[in-house]
Amino acid sequence: MFAGIDWGAQTHELCVLDHTGKRVDRLRVAHSAEGLQRLTARLARHGTPGQVPVAVERPDGRLVDYLLHAGHPVVAVKPNAIKAWREGEVLSGAKSDPGDARLIAEYLRVRYQQLRMLRPFGDQTRALRALVRSRTELVRQRVAAGNQLRATLEAFWPGAAGIFAELTSPIAVAFLSRFPTPATAAGLTESRLAEFLARRRYSGRRSPADLLSRLRSAPLGITSGLEMLARGQVVLAMVRILDALNRSIAALEGSIATHLDQHPDAPIFCSLPRSGCINAAQLLAEWGDCRDVYATPAAVAALAGATPVTKQSGKHRSVHFRWSCNKRLRTAMTTFADNSRHASPWAASVYANAIARGHDHPHALRVLSRAWIRVIWRCWQDQTPYDPARHGNASKLTQTATTAA
Repeated sequence: MFAGIDWGAQTHELCVLDHTGKRVDRLRVAHSAEGLQRLTARLARHGTPGQVPVAVERPDGRLVDYLLHAGHPVVAVKPNAIKAWREGEVLSGAKSDPGDARLIAEYLRVRYQQLRMLRPFGDQTRALRALVRSRTELVRQRVAAGNQLRATLEAFWPGAAGIFAELTSPIAVAFLSRFPTPATAAGLTESRLAEFLARRRYSGRRSPADLLSRLRSAPLGITSGLEMLARGQVVLAMVRILDALNRSIAALEGSIATHLDQHPDAPIFCSLPRSGCINAAQLLAEWGDCRDVYATPAAVAALAGATPVTKQSGKHRSVHFRWSCNKRLRTAMTTFADNSRHASPWAASVYANAIARGHDHPHALRVLSRAWIRVIWRCWQDQTPYDPARHGNASKLTQTATTAA
């Protein structure tokens, strides 16, 4: 039996086909506790859960979790694939929820051997993934809020936008909370600024004199009038948002560190050169803990977008960037690869060779990511932390450098 579910925010449409493609069951249920119980009970009529695969147009969510917990093999099919399948199968162009559920089930039945089943992660990995992804979203919101604040300051007080290196940093937020307009900072002196920085435990490299010079050398802002007061209120509103985001991100980072420390695979990812706490957690959360999912390192490299896509037809052959991948894993891998080349001579060599072959920086990082994936996969399969002495190519490079010296 093959089941397809047309997922919806309020209701889900189920269609079950037998091995010949004949529809044997259909059902519409609400997205509720009772509805999901009805769904799994109806699927149970057609065999044991392990023998009834289910296809759905999304890889996560409570519906998917419910099906996996019940024991059903779940396939996440791409909406674009079902759209193309519909265009080829339904010549009239008609579309309905029951019809889509049947199309999804038929797609699963015909392509079952080529599709990849979802594997449920462990509870620790799911918790870490939730924290890591939430932090990423908050960081994106902070970047957006920072850009909006910078645009506001550039319009009426350019000096405040450039006094500190990072406008979203706690010290910059504290400064703008205390001095939201040029008028409030009119009497600011070097000694007052030094006192302010000391209270905030500022640890930057610039002295109070340098910071004050940056503030004063910028174009003169709007120093009076209703517009200045109004923009000052806007600045205060934005810095309150940034302050809340900074506090929330810091709290999540503390939770991430705690959960990472308790994860059994943490020693593997934390042992990687210059992985850091957050990046190691990102790698682990997106890589996962299901060791039977990735038969070879190539499967991880494809998932991470570290391998290109080859298109060949007749005499034409081209190699393209891989767009379809886990973009969070790709970002985590390339971030780690970029950091690792500053601590690992082997990684620096792989990166330098890629640049010498004519690759640009992003392409060279993907090449290095692919090389690291082979190393990490072996450590992950053996459940052994990374050791440069046991890494053949890295060890040879170190020995060569020692001999040359």
